[in-house]
Amino acid sequence: CEKKVDGTVVDQGVICANRARLTEWAEKRTAEWIGAMEATLFTGWIYDFLLPYALELKVAHPEMLKAITAAKKKNDAADAEKIADLLRCDLLPECYMAPEEQRNLRRILRYRNFLVREAAKMKTKTAGLLMEVGAEYNKEKLHGVKYFRELLDRLDYVPESVLSLLQMTRSNMESFAKMQKTLICALLSNPRISNRVALLMSIKGVGEVTALTWVLEIGEVERFSRISQAISYCGLCSAQKESAGKNYRGPISKKRNKHLQTVLIEAAKLAPRWNPRLAEVYEQEYAKGNRNRATLAVARKLVAYMMAVDKKKTPFEPREVLPKAA
Repeated sequence: CEKKVDGTVVDQGVICANRARLTEWAEKRTAEWIGAMEATLFTGWIYDFLLPYALELKVAHPEMLKAITAAKKKNDAADAEKIADLLRCDLLPECYMAPEEQRNLRRILRYRNFLVREAAKMKTKTAGLLMEVGAEYNKEKLHGVKYFRELLDRLDYVPESVLSLLQMTRSNMESFAKMQKTLICALLSNPRISNRVALLMSIKGVGEVTALTWVLEIGEVERFSRISQAISYCGLCSAQKESAGKNYRGPISKKRNKHLQTVLIEAAKLAPRWNPRLAEVYEQEYAKGNRNRATLAVARKLVAYMMAVDKKKTPFEPREVLPKAA
């Protein structure tokens, strides 16, 4: 939907999402134009392709856009017209678009996470196949190379088909593990992000996966002016609901970067083992009687540490704790 500043409709229609048709459409524009689009699976490459033609190009925040445009009648034509009106009135809820190269690296990291999940499924499937045929095994050693080979050799009462499936599952698990390590090595050696990752890893308890996820999911850390904004973006706080001067807090919000949230919570479970200060944070919260809240408190402290290191661009140096007055 193409409109002038005063709201007059210039053109409406459908454009096929391929480079030839988009080029044809963009080259027909005789005046400078500002565009906006919905955030979908295909938004990234269309945004990169049309950006050189536009004076300015924006991507609408899907959650906020849904709240604004909720209506009884909903179709693509109505949505396009509503986006044009919001853009024309400078009311479009815009979402952050990372640079193309960073999005490419982030895609690699997310694919690595997919491989890790698939490898975990293979481990579960291995145990499931053994239980189905009543085979006894040591679950602590099951995924060790030597133990697994010895186990297959002594399973003489197990059908041949199950042995084949076990070998296939094991092969897939090893393949996924090898591929994800290759992807991590490639990301760590990338010169554009290697320095940032190294600085973040100076924080005890922050490993390579946590540092990579922070760098590639946060993007430009300067876009967060306060730690609370970063904590909210990572999904480590609950949504605020205030009415008649009273605040109501529920579970942690689902409006978040789910990739960051998952990695930070997993990191917060292990970080206190390596970082005495994070261990203190955990113990203080756990003393109140809730293990999950203690983990979230550690995750929020990790966000504060990483944000400070990322902005200062210097290795992490913990502040000295002043002795309490007698």
